[in-house]
Amino acid sequence: MGMESLAERLVPDELWELFRRVVPPTEVIRPQGGGRRRAGDREVLTAVVFVATSGCSWRQLPPVFGPAWPTVYRRFAQWSKARVWARLHRVILDELGARGELDWSRCAIDSVSVRALKGGKLIGPNPTDRGKNGSKIHLIVDRSGLPISVTISAANTRDSLALQPLVKGIPPVRSPHGPRRRRPHKLHGDKGYDYEHQWRWLRERGITPRIARCGRESSGRLGRHRWVVERTMSWLAGCRRLHRRYERKPEHFLAFTAIATSLINYRRLTN
Repeated sequence: MGMESLAERLVPDELWELFRRVVPPTEVIRPQGGGRRRAGDREVLTAVVFVATSGCSWRQLPPVFGPAWPTVYRRFAQWSKARVWARLHRVILDELGARGELDWSRCAIDSVSVRALKGGKLIGPNPTDRGKNGSKIHLIVDRSGLPISVTISAANTRDSLALQPLVKGIPPVRSPHGPRRRRPHKLHGDKGYDYEHQWRWLRERGITPRIARCGRESSGRLGRHRWVVERTMSWLAGCRRLHRRYERKPEHFLAFTAIATSLINYRRLTN
């Protein structure tokens, strides 16, 4: 596969146009007196998406992409610090919302743990993985499974502690008609979120909690509505860089989750 066809597959023109909305354009010029030109943002974005989807390390980045891996990593770090990936996630949500593709009637919340291979912040012993160090990815999806809010934590963090940050993290999204929206009508969750203060907090915000009650209600009973978030977790696995956490800096690991959710939502946008 040639570079042009590979670039078009990883970063189609429509995705590149969306990315340009959140990143200032880079003027690519060749320095006077010789020297290498500055790598263009699209070249670097293509290389970053390849790392995210293939799961390769930065040093394993094939030279076919053009810029060397230190350049790609440095730009990725700059964009992560500037929250470019979060803005990309939001701009794609806006496009979906404006087209009426988001269903706010029922949303679901869940988490998945991944093993951490290096040190860093937001890493802790995973009680479901023999105490090995790991991190959690927390997610809220709409009724069809489109991710609308994502965050990360240490693997030993209770799921319930991520509920409020996730709900607060839902951006105000455009609607086909009327004002922007950022609150689901109902929120489905398993018993890990069954705390009275969480029920109260959701109701105060006009969100109906549909959370399995510990000792009184089977999580499976609500599974017919919550399975969509489990499917979305499997979609996240398409971003192989999320199979394990290699990043010491939590903002870099969070960046890869935002890249993954953006690609999932972009596929809905183009289908």
